[in-house]
Amino acid sequence: MAAKRKRGALAAGEAKRARSAPSAGEAVPEGGPREESAGGIPPQEYSIPPPVSQGKWKNKERVLIFSSRGINFRTRHLMQDLRTLMPHSKADTKMDRKDQLFVINEVCEMKNCNKCIFFEAKKKQDLYMWLSNTPQGPSAKFLVQNVHTLAELKMTGNCLRGSRPLLSFDPIFDQEPHYALLKELFIQIFSTPQYHPKSQPFVDHVFTFSITDERIWFRNYQIIEEDASLVEIGPRFVLNLIKIFQGSFGGPTLYENPHYQSPNMHRRLIKLSVAAKFREKQQVKEVQKVKKKGTKVLVEEDPTEVVFETPAEEKPVEIQLVKPESKPVVKDKKKLRKIQRKKQKKLFRTEG
Repeated sequence: MAAKRKRGALAAGEAKRARSAPSAGEAVPEGGPREESAGGIPPQEYSIPPPVSQGKWKNKERVLIFSSRGINFRTRHLMQDLRTLMPHSKADTKMDRKDQLFVINEVCEMKNCNKCIFFEAKKKQDLYMWLSNTPQGPSAKFLVQNVHTLAELKMTGNCLRGSRPLLSFDPIFDQEPHYALLKELFIQIFSTPQYHPKSQPFVDHVFTFSITDERIWFRNYQIIEEDASLVEIGPRFVLNLIKIFQGSFGGPTLYENPHYQSPNMHRRLIKLSVAAKFREKQQVKEVQKVKKKGTKVLVEEDPTEVVFETPAEEKPVEIQLVKPESKPVVKDKKKLRKIQRKKQKKLFRTEG
């Protein structure tokens, strides 16, 4: 009988649980069914928060960032900084300088990238940047100047890794057609796609593109307060536009910068200016030598020059008939004093 009672008690407990469980039509509250304690006080409820990015990743822009062989350490750090700031970027090995540039389109296709930032180094001192929309185009070639990286001490800002940036453009970008094309290219390359898996849903830094002195100045600022106060993070560099091509890494030229001066020409002009200064100094020296060698012009005597001269007093001429006594040359001063004393004693004796 005891065993039967136990079985009945278990069955009654299961029936109670079945009654307390919700039916299929009823909605289950977050965190599962609520259980009440013996005193009628409900315990704490635990619910799983929804994912941060609930949207769908539609704009699947991928940017390939790599370089050619022969770049210096500053270019390598700049390339690494851009990869850090752009979570939608991919990396690849360095490309050989002997390869043609159109091979990059095939590399982008293998990496499943539709945008590309390629750093090309020449003469181990000149850095060029290609921005391209692969494989249709257009593409733009820039000369990179005044590079400063994230690791430098002057960049005091700090932002969340993978956050989405705001893009700020100079009003001149909307006035000229070639700048409008570059603006669209910058937007598609540097803006992080929404709901990207590696990105964070925060906006805490700004990419600024300003135009000064016919060049594009890139800056990266952190938004530190709600009143939009900014602190520079880095990297920073200046882009000097060379050409815009219709295709990707080649094709017909859409625009050529008339204000662009190649680094080779710039260095040549500096050498010519130094040589011109040296030539000028040499000519001045030669003129001075000619002046010194030239005949001196004799100035005629002025008759009034002797008017204010006063003749000096004539002194009587004294003829010395007696040879002066030769003074003994004595190196030792004590001996000299002894000799003088002896002479004085002799004089006193003769006088006495």
